[in-house]
Parts: sequence; C-alpha cells; structure tokens
Amino acid sequence: MADDLDALDPGGRDPLYRQLAAILRAEIESGRISGSVPLPSRTALVQRYGISVRTVNSALAVLREEGLIETREGRGTFAVPEDDRPPGAGT
Repeated sequence: MADDLDALDPGGRDPLYRQLAAILRAEIESGRISGSVPLPSRTALVQRYGISVRTVNSALAVLREEGLIETREGRGTFAVPEDDRPPGAGT
C-alpha cells in the first residue's frame, strides 16, 4: 500500500470511511492492489489508520457496491480484476 501520505483527516469534509474507500480505490485502480493478493485485513487497516472496525467495514462496503472488491470465503478480500468489473466501476 501507499505510504502515509494517504493519511485520513478526521477534520476533513468527507467522512473517514469515504476517505479510506478513496485511498483503497486509488490503490486498486493504480494496480498497487491487485486481484492476486488480498487487501490488508480489517485489523491491519484499523491499526494503520487508527479507526474503528465499523469505519473499515463501511469503506469496504462502498468498494464492494462499486464492484471493485470481492470477499472470498476463507481467503480474504481481493480486488476484482479490471476485466471483470462492471462498467463504470470505481467512478
């Protein structure tokens, strides 16, 4: 994942879950997070950004609704390969 230049801004205009979704979306769209490696765990995201599990879950829900990620039972959460995303995913 990107360095801490992608820190969340608690006083920012957007809610924290939207900020986190934007960071992860950018990582997926740039190819830094690919479908072959799982996204960081919820626990890792909580620790890295100092946020609640609820905030992480909300961010992941946004990305799931956009068609950018999928959860694979027993394996983790992965980026959906670009060719398999619905038209307009992530926009």
